[in-house]
Amino acid sequence: MDLGISGRAALVCGATQGIGRAIAAELVAEGARVAITSRSRERADAAAAELGAAAFVHDTADADGAPNLLEAVADALSAPVTLLVTNTGGPPGNPDALGFSREQWQAAYDELVLGPMALVQAAIPGMRAQGFGRILNVVSTGPREPIPNLMLSNTHRAATLAAFKTVSRQVAADGITLNSVLPGRIATERLFSLYGGSRDAADRVAADEVPAGRLGEPDEMAAAAAFLLSARAGYVTGQALIVDGGLTRAV
Repeated sequence: MDLGISGRAALVCGATQGIGRAIAAELVAEGARVAITSRSRERADAAAAELGAAAFVHDTADADGAPNLLEAVADALSAPVTLLVTNTGGPPGNPDALGFSREQWQAAYDELVLGPMALVQAAIPGMRAQGFGRILNVVSTGPREPIPNLMLSNTHRAATLAAFKTVSRQVAADGITLNSVLPGRIATERLFSLYGGSRDAADRVAADEVPAGRLGEPDEMAAAAAFLLSARAGYVTGQALIVDGGLTRAV
């Protein structure tokens, strides 16, 4: 199926590993011109060289830097960004849901809400001018079924779901969609870190707990993301797609 995004300028944040990198690779394979970000120049350059993308240094929590990033990417790709993926890391966990400092709450808000929304705000004018835009946020299943130990992620990612839903109605007539993907247990280094850095341990738990009997792979997430970013998905907006092998029980 032709996704209709060949030649379009794409920005994928947090794309040096895991889900973000898989999405960037999928977009490159579909013919998009892709820029990726990382907080590390070394990691950004290395990943970009392997993917065939342009590299930029950006901390998603830096809301003030969002307009400059979008402008720099547009210059590098010779077109305004019309495919935007807001992908971030996760804040620290704690088995005590009330055990976080105010500084940790603020840092999580900056990273998971304020920073991504600043990118959205900076990207929409260019998308409106093109009459086309696809914005995708990588969330988690935590807002639907809170994940133990991840109070900050559960709370702030729920806020971005509400924000995306709200903005999606405002820009739908401009040809712009905003959607979210909610990954379950995907085989990434971040997931493995929750099991002491062991994929084997994560695999064993998934075999017992995930209806599909296994972990998801990053490229499976990327396939779902690519469709939501495609021209073919123009009538899909304000949605949150769970990709978790059937693990989430909520309707």
